[in-house]
Amino acid sequence: MFRHIKVSLLALTIATAGAAAHAANSDRQNDAMSINKAQIGLTQAIAAAEQRHPGSKASRAEFEQSKKSGWVYDVEVVSGSKVFDVKVDPQKGTVISSVEDRGDHGDDHDSRD
Repeated sequence: MFRHIKVSLLALTIATAGAAAHAANSDRQNDAMSINKAQIGLTQAIAAAEQRHPGSKASRAEFEQSKKSGWVYDVEVVSGSKVFDVKVDPQKGTVISSVEDRGDHGDDHDSRD
């Protein structure tokens, strides 16, 4: 009987883990669909970021959820020897903020959001 309880608990644990993984995957898919709410496209956001720093070139751009501003385009531009993280409003196409990036430590440098 003790063996049946162990098997039942194992099955319950596996089912719970599978449900949690499926829910997490569904959230990521829904996040990606949020771009449908944006009034401007990624190309326009990149252009706005590059215009903020004349002569710069975008090296990375993504649509992400900011802790402070909600959904924004996050564009990294290189201007000379400096790198800037530029946030662009997805509704208006205006630059919300531009901060010099002091060092790239992967994608975990979003503590300013």
